Amino acid sequence: MRNFIRERLDASISAKELLFREGSDTIIAAARLMAVAIADGNKIMACGNGGSAADAQHLAAEFVNRFILDRRPLAAIALTCDSSVITSIGNDFDYNDICAKQVLALGRSGDVLLAVSTSGTSANVVAAVKQAAAIGVHTIALTGGSGGSLKEMADL
Repeated sequence: MRNFIRERLDASISAKELLFREGSDTIIAAARLMAVAIADGNKIMACGNGGSAADAQHLAAEFVNRFILDRRPLAAIALTCDSSVITSIGNDFDYNDICAKQVLALGRSGDVLLAVSTSGTSANVVAAVKQAAAIGVHTIALTGGSGGSLKEMADL
């Protein structure tokens, strides 16, 4: 068990070191993009499935409530929280449309969509990024592995 734990911790440390070496500039650019969007009166939308949906919800909560510092609430919404919207779209259309339809309904040019997908290939998240791009919403993909198709589609 100790070896199992050690291997997982070593892998996590290695991933974080690689992210710092190769991804710091992108993280800074994403933070700036979101800061400008909020300063201009726009909002942050976030989406994902399963654990990625939980991550999207957590990110939105940090914007709306606070993160480290007490400050005014910032406009953010997770597109994974409204079960009536999700189930009606999934039932009447297709599960792959659940986020794209919400982006179309709620998104405005200058907003930012955070698309969270471990594989980078989740069909409903990919559809949301396509919809966002079509209406002038900036996109940031948070992925694992090789990044899948989201790596090439997203602005960052």
